[in-house]
Amino acid sequence: MNKFSQQPYLLLVLMGLTLTACGGSGDDNTEPNVPTISYPSYTSVIALGGDTTTFDASNSGHGFSTPSLNLTDDELALHLEGDANFEVSFTTAPNSEHPDQDGLGPVFNNADCNSCHQRDGRNSTPFLAADQTRVKLDSAAGIFLRISKAPDQTCTVGTADNQYCAPIKVPDFGDQLFHRGVLKARADWQNNAFVGQADVYLSYERHEVAYDDGIVVSLKKPIFEVENPYDAPDETKQSMNVTSNLLQDDVLMGWRNGMPVFGLGLLEAIPEASILANVDADDSNNDGISGRANWVFDAVKAQQGDDYPVSLGRFGWKANTPSVRVQSLGALRGDIGITNPLFPDESILGTSLHDSYLTRTGFVDTGEDVNGEPEANAEFSDSVVFYAETLAVPARRNVDNTNVREGARLFEQLKCSRCHTPSFVTKTSGDIGGLPMSDSLKSQTIYPFSDMLLHDMGEGLADGRPDFLADGNEWRTRPLWGIGLTQTVNPQAGFLHDGRAATLEEAILWHGGEAQQSTDDFMMLSQDERAQVMAFLMSL
Repeated sequence: MNKFSQQPYLLLVLMGLTLTACGGSGDDNTEPNVPTISYPSYTSVIALGGDTTTFDASNSGHGFSTPSLNLTDDELALHLEGDANFEVSFTTAPNSEHPDQDGLGPVFNNADCNSCHQRDGRNSTPFLAADQTRVKLDSAAGIFLRISKAPDQTCTVGTADNQYCAPIKVPDFGDQLFHRGVLKARADWQNNAFVGQADVYLSYERHEVAYDDGIVVSLKKPIFEVENPYDAPDETKQSMNVTSNLLQDDVLMGWRNGMPVFGLGLLEAIPEASILANVDADDSNNDGISGRANWVFDAVKAQQGDDYPVSLGRFGWKANTPSVRVQSLGALRGDIGITNPLFPDESILGTSLHDSYLTRTGFVDTGEDVNGEPEANAEFSDSVVFYAETLAVPARRNVDNTNVREGARLFEQLKCSRCHTPSFVTKTSGDIGGLPMSDSLKSQTIYPFSDMLLHDMGEGLADGRPDFLADGNEWRTRPLWGIGLTQTVNPQAGFLHDGRAATLEEAILWHGGEAQQSTDDFMMLSQDERAQVMAFLMSL
């Protein structure tokens, strides 16, 4: 402390001495009451990803694309190989000139990984021009629909008989809606060239939220409409006699936005016991927060012959996948239509659309090439998985800024950290995704700001669609690390599971359910205090 910063304190002491000398109230010789401010322990933390952290991402559009800094030379080579494969744009098979890039579709959502995870961050939120009431999802959309049939009853314990509580597939469609297709994917391809299982349209429903100080924030909720299903092209939900499997009243649909892919290996390396320690399904401590674990089918365990192939869900908006391997290779087969060693069958295998496609084209599309191998071989698949496991977490910024520090204090005061758990320590040994874990991920103190658990977020965010043990109101706590760089990496990115929030303030205002009290308390803050919370979040 320098002599100038000491002056206010010395002035208080001198005032106290003067009062004592004049017969004032200082007879008890008490120390002057100098208030102190207590900040959370994470207020000044910079290296959110431990030794994996990158410190040069602040103003870069590629701030999420740096390899972890503690990789060996061999690991860095594998990571860079995965980086190149992550950006491969696949083509329709057969492609004699580039057979390693064929196998797209026949129906899909995007042709490469990067389109849903732009620059390893979030995808662009579909934009409506001033003269548009809705927009059709096309090749620029990094968002898609999960679909399933409504279950007859809530599934609480997964068994082989109930498919481990997995979502019930829509007959002749599956559990994901593919809005794009290769040229002859559909029997009516002359009228629907490059259309997949159906057309999807997006519009927005808007309402306003007002603070007590008069400031008004406009919120938008995405509304989707499905038309032109391949099994009944002329039907819509409003048709008199709906025959399409997709348009039945018991078909549930939910938007899914592409997530950032950095830091995933660290999240998988958090000990299971550390995550489960925060479970409070019955809210035993009466704090209004009741995080639950999702237990999900694990394709890696099934492939290895495990008698009970179920693991703790860690990834996906509803914690519906257990590992980076299942998440990455599931998306490779699902979103793009590229089979791989973990998912060797086409996602629409056995559907009328697929059977018709094979009959009309004469193409042998079993998910295997002429040598009986999946469209993406083991080397390709392993490199993409390792890439997603070892992308560096960006360092925090401006941690000494007064508003950032005050924002951290308010973040704690609002009880945001009850779900956005600040820190964990990764395990010292073991496997991730069924393979040995890289040393770069071991024994790292990390700050993801997520408990990795499911929480009821209220009706405003609900999609009504269960996913394993997650119900229609529940979502996994989104990790906050790197969130302040989201729109530096992609200025058109949105927040929340469907991209509805254009700002972090909007995202907070959508929080309901278990987070409703925190949202209410946030709305009672002054404008300056709300800005300080934003400053803290932007520092992450």
